[in-house]
Amino acid sequence: MKILELNRLKEYSIFFWLILVTIIGIFITTIYSNNKIEQNKKINSTLDNLYLKKIVKEITKNLDPRFTYLQYTSRSGDTYENIINKLDISPGERKEILSSILKEKSLKILRVNQNFSFKLDNLSTKRVIEFKIQTDKKNEIIFKVSKNNKFSSKLIQKNFEKKLTYKETLITTSLYNNAINIGIRPNVIIEFARLYGFQIDFQRDIWKNDSFQIIYEEFINEDGEVVDTGEIIFANLNLQDNDYQLYKYEYEKNKIDYFDENGKSVRKTLMKTPINGARLSSSYGKRKHPILGYTKMHTGTDFAAPTGTPIMASGDGKVTKAGWCGGGGNCVKIKHNNTYQTVYAHMSKFGRGIKRGVKVKQGQIIGYVGSTGLSTGPHLHYEVIENGRKVNSQKLKLPSGKILKGNERKKFEVDKIKIDVLKSDLIAKLN
Repeated sequence: MKILELNRLKEYSIFFWLILVTIIGIFITTIYSNNKIEQNKKINSTLDNLYLKKIVKEITKNLDPRFTYLQYTSRSGDTYENIINKLDISPGERKEILSSILKEKSLKILRVNQNFSFKLDNLSTKRVIEFKIQTDKKNEIIFKVSKNNKFSSKLIQKNFEKKLTYKETLITTSLYNNAINIGIRPNVIIEFARLYGFQIDFQRDIWKNDSFQIIYEEFINEDGEVVDTGEIIFANLNLQDNDYQLYKYEYEKNKIDYFDENGKSVRKTLMKTPINGARLSSSYGKRKHPILGYTKMHTGTDFAAPTGTPIMASGDGKVTKAGWCGGGGNCVKIKHNNTYQTVYAHMSKFGRGIKRGVKVKQGQIIGYVGSTGLSTGPHLHYEVIENGRKVNSQKLKLPSGKILKGNERKKFEVDKIKIDVLKSDLIAKLN
């Protein structure tokens, strides 16, 4: 009986200790949980502290970004060297960047309004890690630091859409003004005038209410803006109800010219008039000199025009003089071949890069109208010298350009029909 009671006591004691251990465990867990909650509250309270937030904000605000980006657009008088010198980098790094630029043939000449962009690494000893230079409106060159820590370059062609544009208008004031009024860019108008300069005298052949038509290329960026213009595809001058049509045609590989509807090239040795938007103010022959006061032979043709009007080379050739010519003021002389030379006098200034020994293309701007030398007002004095003798440029009979024959003529006729259909489609879209 006693043994049975002892066994029961043992069982109760084990049960008691189990209950006690369980209660102690629950108590400890509760205290730990309460402490954890209290700690979290304190941490959250600290993070919500207004002053701490301000301190963190102030510290992060003063941290410099890893990279700095700089933009620059070239201006008149700039050089690559003075542009690079604007960067806060070491002389050695400047020298390396300049050397990389000058190795690129397309960057030999720095033009006004070229865009530059630089990426600088603020944590690197070599700060400029990438830079871009715009070569023209459609292309740019990117320079990046390669594995050997030198700059490697790559040409990037921008993705522009080429669009064919048709324009037409009456000539009520002047070809130039009316073309500008309908949104044609000046470089397109100058090319248009150059093409017709072989056969049309813009001062005497164009009358009020004559008209013109033109199809030319435009390049459109992603924002729908016209960033550049291309070649003229078709042109027509309607003068006194007579059409003078010109078609662009590639008659040999990479040889492009403009032909009339009969397959005859408009290109001649010299243009009839090397200036657009001027009036004939004094013709070739004897006249009383406006300044010297006595009658003498006027060996050229004078075209009155506002100061700054562009003057074009009337033919391909080499500049034999670009400087002061006494009474002729600032003048340019061009030798075209063994037969012809031309002289352009009284210029206000010379065209970009025009100097002795430079080769020029027909229609290239060689200077601008002025009134230097013996002159009573802004005008161009233009002379043509044939076999060493000064002749009347307005009566000069020049040889015609290429005439398409045989298979060339057949191919031209096909291309001409395609352009005529294109013109009809473009006109239909306007209506």
